[in-house]
Amino acid sequence: MTLQIIVGMQWGDEGKGRFVDLFSKDAHIVARYNGGDNAGHTIRIHDDVYKLHLVPSGIIYPQTLGVLGNGLVINPQVLLAEIEELKKAGISIPTSRLKISYAAHMITPAHRKLDAAKEAHMGKSKIGTTGRGIGPAYADKARRTGIRFLDMLTPDQFRDKLTALLEEINTSLVKLYESEPVNVKEVVAEYLDYAAQLVPHIADTSRIVQDALNAGKMVIGEGAQGALLDIDYGTYPYNTSSSCLAAGALTGLGLGIPDGTQVYGVAKAFQTRVGGGVFPTELFGDEAIRLRGDGSKQWDEFGTTTGRPRRVGWLDLVLLREIARLNGVRALALTKLDVLSGLPSLDVCVDYGTTSSPVSPLILNDQTRPVYKKFDGWQEDITDAREWHELPKAAQTYVEFIEEFVGVPVRWVSVGPERNSLITR
Repeated sequence: MTLQIIVGMQWGDEGKGRFVDLFSKDAHIVARYNGGDNAGHTIRIHDDVYKLHLVPSGIIYPQTLGVLGNGLVINPQVLLAEIEELKKAGISIPTSRLKISYAAHMITPAHRKLDAAKEAHMGKSKIGTTGRGIGPAYADKARRTGIRFLDMLTPDQFRDKLTALLEEINTSLVKLYESEPVNVKEVVAEYLDYAAQLVPHIADTSRIVQDALNAGKMVIGEGAQGALLDIDYGTYPYNTSSSCLAAGALTGLGLGIPDGTQVYGVAKAFQTRVGGGVFPTELFGDEAIRLRGDGSKQWDEFGTTTGRPRRVGWLDLVLLREIARLNGVRALALTKLDVLSGLPSLDVCVDYGTTSSPVSPLILNDQTRPVYKKFDGWQEDITDAREWHELPKAAQTYVEFIEEFVGVPVRWVSVGPERNSLITR
C-alpha cells in the first residue's frame, strides 16, 4: 500500500499542484481531502496553464482517477464549470474518472452571501476569506444542518432539505446582516439540475481508495491551503475551516493509517500569505515588490482563486520546523528558489525575540518579532540548472541551512515555472 500525502508547509500558494503533478504520473488515484474551491492549484505544461480549484491536479494524466473526499465542501456549480473547462482543453472527465464522496458537504449561493455579509459586518477585523462560502458550509456541517451529496440521490428529500437550509440562512442574512436573501425557488431548481448531472459521480470513495491501497496501488492525497491555515494549528482565527495537516487526509478520505504512508511538504524559498493575520517576516515597499512581481507573469504572487496580491516576506524557519513536526514530513520540496536570484543578501527567521505566548511557536501576535540570520545572495540565473552542482555555492548554502534547521531533507528544488524546472537531490 502506498499513500503519498502532499501538504503545504506555509500559508498556502507554495506550489503543491506542481508536485502533485510530479507524483501523479505513477499514481492510480489522486484525491483531494479538505477545503473547497478556495484552493487554487496551477499546473504549467509548456504553453498550457491549468488552474484547478476542485478537480484534483493529477487528473491531467489519463490513467488517474480523481477523488473528492468527504472532508471537502463543494460548490456544484464551480465543479461542473471546471469539468467543462477541462473538457474544452482536451482532458476528458467521464464519470469513471471522477468520483465524489457521498459524505462531502455542499456549498450554496446562500453560504457565499453569508460569507460576504459576515466579512463586511466585521469591518477592519475581517478575516480576509475568499468569499466562496467555505466557512459557513463547514459551520453547517458541524451544526449537522448541512447538505451532503448523498442527499442528491433522493430528489424529493434533496429539495426539502435544501429549501429548509436556504430559508434558515436567509433569516440570518436579513435579520442579522440586513442583506438581501437568495431566491429559494431559483436556487432549488438550479441545484436539482446540478444533481441530475453529478449523481453518476457520487460514490463510497472511502472504499474505493482503501481498495486501491489494499491492491498495492499508489494514491496521492492532495492537500489544499497550507498547514499554517489549519483549523486547529493555524494562525487562529485567520485560518481556514478544515484540517490542512497530513493527518487530515485520513479523516478527509475515510482511511485508517496505511502502512508505508509518506508525507512530503512543499514550501517556498520565501514566505507568502493572502488575507489578514499575523505575518512576522512580512516585507513592504520595494522589497515586497521584488518578491511579489508586478502581476505580468503567470507565476507572480497573485492569488490563483482571488487574484489578490499576496503578502510576501522572508522565510520563517521557526514555523516551518514546527509544521514539519506536526505533519511527520519525510522530505521537503522547496519552490521558487529562482525568484531569490539577484538579491544582494537573504534573511531567514530563526527565532522570535519578542512574543507574548510561550505555549507554541505557532501562537503569533502583533508583538512577535523575528530574529534573522543573514545569508549571501547570488547573482546567477539558475533557471537552467537541473543538477545540484549547477547551483551557485550561496544557493546551496541557503538550501542546506533550511534542511539542517528544519531537520528534514530538501529532496526537490524548483528553479522555474516549467514542469521540468526541477532539481532532484
